[in-house]
Amino acid sequence: MINFDSVTVVIPVYNDVQALKDAVPKVIPILSSLTSQYELIIAEDASTDGSAECAAYYARNNPNIIHLHRNERLGRGSALTLAASKARGEIFCYFDVDMATDISHLEELLKHIREGFDIATGSRLLPESRIIRSTGREIKSRGYNFLVRLFLRSTLSDHQCGFKAFSISSIRMLLKETTDTHWFWDTEILVRAQKKGLKIAEIPVVWTEGQGTTVRSSDIWKMGRAILRLWWQLYVS
Repeated sequence: MINFDSVTVVIPVYNDVQALKDAVPKVIPILSSLTSQYELIIAEDASTDGSAECAAYYARNNPNIIHLHRNERLGRGSALTLAASKARGEIFCYFDVDMATDISHLEELLKHIREGFDIATGSRLLPESRIIRSTGREIKSRGYNFLVRLFLRSTLSDHQCGFKAFSISSIRMLLKETTDTHWFWDTEILVRAQKKGLKIAEIPVVWTEGQGTTVRSSDIWKMGRAILRLWWQLYVS
């Protein structure tokens, strides 16, 4: 067993019951092989499809699993913020419930934090990465990340890959200023971290687009406005 520091892993969930049933049995053995000091938080955001009952079942039957349930949907970013406030691990890590990023990268992600990085994040856009997704989603992703680099002066290639780890002190410091509560949360965290001079490792990953995942036009417009809002906050006001 690798002697990692205590680790908190968070899986944000909203109406993802089948993905949750698939993910937890895969994640627990891997975590157990990496450290004896871990907790898995299922941050479940007012699901109505049975995800809440599934998460509660896992929590009842494994003392290392914690179910954070909310009666009102407040957003993915908000769920992650709540989980960070409850986390007991020295390393805070999260990934999407569809496990689009190959879970074999988890050890590398955690190692970067132990070696002194404040943040480690997966990237689907590094030359060494191997990804499978639709052409339309690829174009949207590259366009979005280009705008983040252009307006928010980021040096990272991919801001929205749902596969990140932080030292607990770093994430809690950043969350004092982070305002987004949904999808832009990932980008805002990384941009604010760079503005503060935190040490960030970006690692190539194997990533496969999950079934049924979509990027809606309304989401694109919202995130475009979020880029401009954060630009105004950081560089104008």
